[in-house]
Amino acid sequence: MDSNEENPASQEISEGLAKIKTSGSVFYNPVQEFNRDLSIIVLNTFAKQLSQSETPLNPGVKHENGISILEALSATGLRSIRYAKEVKGVKEIIANDISSKAVEDIRRNVCDNGVNDLVVPSHDDATMLMYKCRKERRFDVIDLDPYGCPSIFLDAAVQTIKEGGLLLVTATDMAVLAGNSPETCYSKYGAISLRMKACHEMALRILLQCIESHANRYGRYIVPLLSLSADFYIRVFVRVFTSAKTCKQTLSKLSMVYHCTGCGSFQLQPLGTMRINEKNRQMKYGLPTNPPGGSCEHCNHPYHLGGPIWNAPIHSSDFLNNLQTEVSENFATFKRIQGVLSVISEELIDVPLYYTLEQLSGTLHVETPSMVAVRSAILNSGYRVSYTHMNKTSIKTDAPGRLLWDIMRTWESQHPVNQKRLVENSPGTNILAKKIEFGVSFEYHSEASPESKKLGFLRFQQNPMPNWGPGTRATAMVGDNKLEKRKKNQGKRKREQSDDNENSEDNKNC
Repeated sequence: MDSNEENPASQEISEGLAKIKTSGSVFYNPVQEFNRDLSIIVLNTFAKQLSQSETPLNPGVKHENGISILEALSATGLRSIRYAKEVKGVKEIIANDISSKAVEDIRRNVCDNGVNDLVVPSHDDATMLMYKCRKERRFDVIDLDPYGCPSIFLDAAVQTIKEGGLLLVTATDMAVLAGNSPETCYSKYGAISLRMKACHEMALRILLQCIESHANRYGRYIVPLLSLSADFYIRVFVRVFTSAKTCKQTLSKLSMVYHCTGCGSFQLQPLGTMRINEKNRQMKYGLPTNPPGGSCEHCNHPYHLGGPIWNAPIHSSDFLNNLQTEVSENFATFKRIQGVLSVISEELIDVPLYYTLEQLSGTLHVETPSMVAVRSAILNSGYRVSYTHMNKTSIKTDAPGRLLWDIMRTWESQHPVNQKRLVENSPGTNILAKKIEFGVSFEYHSEASPESKKLGFLRFQQNPMPNWGPGTRATAMVGDNKLEKRKKNQGKRKREQSDDNENSEDNKNC
């Protein structure tokens, strides 16, 4: 009798080279296939860089000098099984979960996929397992993909990763990270989130500073290779190294963010500074002075203060170049990976955060210019500009805010706003009242259209499926039942509130 007959509720899931079965009481989300595909590409690139062997690396084969991987929160074991079958140069994979049901699924799925020699099921608390391994059994790779916030696992992870090892961290609590609950964000990540147009990049930079702060406690520091915002989550890929000297630079890699409550402009204030002493060529560390004033220089409205956030690059250009050579059409999400990596490779990695086109035009209540026109105006003024993979109308630029608003003032002079929409002391009114300082040209610039757009890549993904999201704890998010439940729960609070109001009216009539 096969396992489906033994357990009528068992579901078979195929993804990549893996086929697994789950009873449905163990967490699985099909939307995360892009996440798993990209992680495999990253691990293949990392293993290739790490390998000192002259012999070719192959997937599905045990390499005694290969990489060791810990998947601390394995659920069905799908990710570990795919790593075993699709990542080259693997020595061992520990597929761990605290749920006994999950470990049962892992054991069965590992056996069914014939990867017993590579994948070792483990039934343990993730943090305790890492603490037990931090001295004598460190890992080359640790993958943390929790449901919600990953911060409780970071202290153990930064101690258990090998020197130069790769840490993969996912966070799905985007409401907290995107500014809906700054007080909760501070308690979980040690930083204040802000509700701003660049909230997804802010979220990534908050997570990176959180990992860095945990690493610094043990004289370690991170080097981000790739940072991604996709669907309902963010995910970062960072290497961890040890150097008390380098840890001193962390202060200059962190900034507070001053975000205008009126026009949405922002300024970054680094927590520290560093410069080379001309006499002895030693690095000198210091503290910055003169933070932004009490109100925005553009619209005279007050600031909100957020952070600290990671202000250093969130990607590695060299790693991205190597990564793109590992992308194969065999992946189900190939087109999306190709498009996203192309946009990321075009991002200005030394420019934190971004504006959006609708933010600039909406503040002035003016007709929205084309993206090409705005990008051309920035480039014609001698500054750089790029998109970010996080927003299809993003404007990431090293141009000062004064130039951006001059571009919009110039545009408004050619496309006048309806004066009825300009309220006294509103951000738009105050901005338009200022004189134009820069000469602005909207003449087409040859670099205004990025290469990824010219090549027709799938650069910005639409919703992968109806009613998609992070899923439900310990549930296989497949089939119609889960979708129907989610549809049924949409607007539940409003309906309950409406019912309460009706009941209240009925009581009054009585």
